[in-house]
Parts: sequence; structure tokens; C-alpha cells
Amino acid sequence: MMFVFFNHKRSHTNRKGVIMPHRRYDKILVINAGSSSLKFMLFDMATEGMLAKGMVERIGTDHANLVYQRAGESKTEQAIAAENHGKALAMACKMLTDPEVGVIKTLKEVKAVGHRIVHGAEFFSEPVLVTEEVKTSIKKCSDLAPLHNPANLDGIVACETVFLHVPNVAVFDTAFHQTMPPHAYMYAIPQQYYDEHRIRKYGFHGTSHKFVAQAAADHLKKPLATLKLITCHMGNGSSIAAINGGKVLDTSMGLTPLPGMIMGTRCGDIDPSIIFFLARKGMSIDEIDTALNKRSGLFGVNGIGSGDMRDTVNAATQGNPAAANAIEMFAHRTALYIGGYYTLLGGADAIVFTGGIGENSAPARKAIISRLEAIGCKLDEKKNEATFGTLANISTKASTTPALVIPTNEELMIVRETFRIVSDSMKK
Repeated sequence: MMFVFFNHKRSHTNRKGVIMPHRRYDKILVINAGSSSLKFMLFDMATEGMLAKGMVERIGTDHANLVYQRAGESKTEQAIAAENHGKALAMACKMLTDPEVGVIKTLKEVKAVGHRIVHGAEFFSEPVLVTEEVKTSIKKCSDLAPLHNPANLDGIVACETVFLHVPNVAVFDTAFHQTMPPHAYMYAIPQQYYDEHRIRKYGFHGTSHKFVAQAAADHLKKPLATLKLITCHMGNGSSIAAINGGKVLDTSMGLTPLPGMIMGTRCGDIDPSIIFFLARKGMSIDEIDTALNKRSGLFGVNGIGSGDMRDTVNAATQGNPAAANAIEMFAHRTALYIGGYYTLLGGADAIVFTGGIGENSAPARKAIISRLEAIGCKLDEKKNEATFGTLANISTKASTTPALVIPTNEELMIVRETFRIVSDSMKK
């Protein structure tokens, strides 16, 4: 007869009465709260596997909707009442613990909650345990991300109410980019604007860039601290980062997610005087804001009224010249950034493509890489065509700068950061 002994001491309580994770088989919940939505994902740290995920949409309206899915199963949807983020979280928790479709017996199995926070400004260069001081700082960043930070904060408050004495960890989209030197993040505008308002480049998608940088190091079987990488997160929102030894040297997004790459509906880099020109033509600030953020990018130039690269490629294939030009514009801008970052880094060990477009659009990757032969990156067309959402090297063997496709997993990165921060706090 074989006896199996389990360590039932899966957590302990710190001096403040907060339950702290003790072993890697604890469950960690990831929350991404938007202005009218709440996305959630539950992970089991024994395998780092996702157990269930879902989203509550249209919070605060009469048409709130809950989408729920257990790992490996089909999605289910139902209309619910969710007048605020607290009620939305309660409904999510009800699904996670449901006797028939749930994945945990009680909420006590959740030992920590990780939150995606869009903007941490200069307050945060690392994920942190949420305290009253941290919440105050997140609120101070709200003028830099007015559509996101207040909602992110609502998600934290809701979790503090539902998960009593469970640690919450804030993971910031901007944190990974805080290693940029001043000459990279400062704008050549009057110094007082930085001194008084902290107007500077912050960068976004940091969680994704960090995840794929580490994954690239694993794939190349080299320490991240020794690598020079150019990571391209390309989706509806797109950004590129130059990473030297695991630290960001520069990134394409700025004070906000608007500049840099041509995106789904965002314009990316433009002449700032266009704003003044349009204002003098009678457009209001709000109208210009909407035009540049929601009616530009692929949506604005491809002639089909869609910001989706798949629709753009399909239209180009059918002979739509505007759509074909949109792809060329996208590839031109992307190659321009990659080439510039290659120069700043003094070479690159790999160029990494990730995000919805980077992982899945062979035509977009082909259009970009065809412009990179000068830096030693040549496309293997068969590998490129065969790669769809999987990790692969899509460059030829003769390439001195390989092109890698690496699927991102921002939620898993948040889980790992949450576990690390909480575990570190236990040692203190």
C-alpha cells in the first residue's frame, strides 16, 4: 500500500492578516477591468494552466452579458444584471464556483488576484502589491489614461470586497518600459511640460513585450541578459520595442498608445501640425481625438471601413488598391522602426512578431520582412505560410538576423508576476 502525504499548509497569514500563497498549486485570478467590461481568467499554478475565462460586457446598462468558458470547452453566454464592476465580479465568481460548470469549489481557493493596469506613469517600474498608497497613485495616473485607469481601479476595489484578505497585485502596461534612458523618453518640448505634467514617452504593451522577450531567450537557449531583441506586438493596437539585455532601450508608443505604428483604427506617427490644421478647419478637439484614435489606421485608409488586417488582406487579394496600399503603409512603417531599433541596438539576435497580426497574418509578415534584407533578415516563405499562431522561425537558414513568431500570453505573464510579487513579500 502506498501512502501519499499532502502538505495542507497551502497558505499562511502575514502580520496584516492577509492570506499569502504558499505553494505553486494555488489558484490565481487575473482581472482586466475596462470602462464597461470585466475580463477574468483563473489559473492553476501547478501547471500554469488556464482553468476558465470569461468576460462581462456592457456593465452599467440594461443589456449586460456574461461570456464564460472552461478550458477546452465551448463558450456560454447569458444576460445578467451588472450595474457596476462589483456586481459583474460577483457574477463571474458565481460561474467559477458553480457546481456544474465551475472549476473551483469555493472562492477560498483563490490565493491572489493580478490586475492589468494600463498606466503607472513614473510611479511604478515593477508590479506591486496593492495598498492604499498604490491605489492613490493609480488614481493620479488617470489623466494619462482616463478611459482605463479609473476602470482598472474599480476592478481592484471590487476584488478587495469579494476576496477578503487576499493579496491584489497591480501589473502595469507601462512598467517594463521604465528602463528607457531620458534621451529616449523625453520629448523636445519645453521642459516645464515634463516638470509640471510629466509629459514624456511611457510605452505600452509592456507585459506582452516582456513575455515574448523571455520566450525568445528560452527558444534561443541564451540568457535574456545577453540578448538584443526587437519585439513587435502587432494587433489592433501595435507597438515595437528595442530590448537590450532584458531592458527596454526605446519603444514606439508614447505618452498615450496613439503614436508609432499604423494600427487598426489609430493613426500612429503623424505631423503634429495636422491637429492644428484640422482645428482651424472647424473640427473640435473631441472630433480630432475621435478621428485619430477611432477612424484612422487601417480603418481610415483601406477603403473598406474595417480596421482588421484580415479584412484588409482579403480586400487587397480581390484587387482593392486602397487595401493593398494600406498593407504597404503598415509594412513600411514597421520596417522603419525595426531598422531604426536595429541601429540603436547595434544589431539584433532576433526580431520577434507577436499579437493578433504578428502571430496570424502571413501576408503582413511577408510585407514587412521583404523590407529587412539589409539587416540580414530573409523570409522563408514556406515556413511563413505554414505558421499560424504557433512558435516558429520563419527566416531562412542564411539569415543573420532571425525572425521569430512567438504567441504572446499577457494573462500568464500577469499570473507569473503576481506569484513572484506575493512570494517575495512572504520573504520579508
